[in-house]
Amino acid sequence: MHDGEVMKTKCWLTVILVTIAFLAVIAPVSYAESLTTSDFTQTSFAKTVDFFDYVREYAAARNVTPPPDAWHAWLYMTYVNTSGLKLLFAGLDNITFGGALTFTVPLQSFIMHYRTDNQSRDVILGNTFLMLLAFNDSSTSLFPNSPDRNDYLWSSFSMGLSLSDLGIILPVFNSRTEHIALKSSNNGLTWTWGMRYTNLTAFWWQTYIDEGNPHHENYVAAITVYDELTFTYRLDIDPTTNTTTVTENHVIGRMRELFWHPLPLVWLRYNATGEYRPLRELAPLAFAYLGPTTIYQFLDTCGIKMSIIDYQTSITADHQTLSRTANGQNVTDSDVDVDSTSVDTVTDDGVRVASANFGAKQTYQLFNYTQDSSEQQSVTYNATQRTARLGGFGRNEDLFQLQFGLLKFLPLVVYNMFPGLYLQALATLTNVTRANYLYIVAYPTYSGYRVVHDPTLTVYAAVTASSNVWSLGGLGGLLIIAIVAVLVIVVAAAVLRRRNKAPKQ
Repeated sequence: MHDGEVMKTKCWLTVILVTIAFLAVIAPVSYAESLTTSDFTQTSFAKTVDFFDYVREYAAARNVTPPPDAWHAWLYMTYVNTSGLKLLFAGLDNITFGGALTFTVPLQSFIMHYRTDNQSRDVILGNTFLMLLAFNDSSTSLFPNSPDRNDYLWSSFSMGLSLSDLGIILPVFNSRTEHIALKSSNNGLTWTWGMRYTNLTAFWWQTYIDEGNPHHENYVAAITVYDELTFTYRLDIDPTTNTTTVTENHVIGRMRELFWHPLPLVWLRYNATGEYRPLRELAPLAFAYLGPTTIYQFLDTCGIKMSIIDYQTSITADHQTLSRTANGQNVTDSDVDVDSTSVDTVTDDGVRVASANFGAKQTYQLFNYTQDSSEQQSVTYNATQRTARLGGFGRNEDLFQLQFGLLKFLPLVVYNMFPGLYLQALATLTNVTRANYLYIVAYPTYSGYRVVHDPTLTVYAAVTASSNVWSLGGLGGLLIIAIVAVLVIVVAAAVLRRRNKAPKQ
């Protein structure tokens, strides 16, 4: 490639990345609501709140340095407070740092408080979606069809933007966030809610999870756009068995666009119609047809598979918690196959806390767009499910700082709700290597098509038949708001740091 072509290719890459990262113009969100302490005395609420506005007000009253006035962050929150159970969900809509810049980052987490079924323990349980992880099994793979330290791994940092207000007709970069409304059954024992991220743009970095040297490359390996990333939740309370079940349904929409560079400064584009190269003599986002290889054929030929990484932790008063399979195998900081079993979390004196029943839903649905463009018909395949060693992920601090940011502030919530748990929470929840477990759900047959799956979490809670509302009290409610607000600040800072890292030339 001669100097002129190198310069044109470099210019094309620069323009596409700058377009993605800096040209989104979105009017300020008009549907943001206020959040008050009294909200947490209600049976439920669902609100979209500008948390930076709240942080500024909170900081001014307590002599804390607030974020800049131009910063705004909108968070969709739902809350259920009934039958002796509290569940607080937070999902990130988008963040802006002023001017024309708006980010959409899929960030999902819920925190539950309840007492164990014998009323002997207060429990705080947290569950967080970390990311999508694409992988390719190597010849030395330790866990075939599941990402491990010997495989080729690509972590996703999703950053959806909307360019529609600029009049740019490029649908691959028009990301949107939709809320799935909080709904309740007539008896108040079943609740559903969720979020859907559509037209989501994802940046992929090659990642290494060997505990001896966990890291990731600082250059973008690929850029993809997929139809959606949807999370729907269902809470079922059963007073007759003292159990509460949370079913978390994942939908990974089909990939529509893939920008990939097989060689330095050489980028190719794949979609459902074929393979393309940049048309350098025209606009940087115009492409020339190369051949009939579609995005789905390309991913299948490369053996690319997809997985979801989740993190779970819990604490109880005066006792440690441990997680193990049904046959007693410890899964904390361990690579353990849990395909056909459950992971039970108990206290060190044997009190049941929670159970993630992986064996209850071993299969997932794959919707082959090539065979059925309406995506009405699906084929069932087996998922692989296992726990993973924490160090390779937990010490990839720059990669996971958004997700782990929530956990470092959780002890403050515990202190104001249950002071007796604070020291234990401080020692446990802020240290990833002492967590319950990190688990990976993988989808080996993939090819970029739509995936639907719903793993199940069972909580052994002392629930009641009546709507017995638990009030957090004034300071407790305010600090929950503050903790989530600080999480959003962590997200903002991390995104800004990511923006300042130039791709390797």
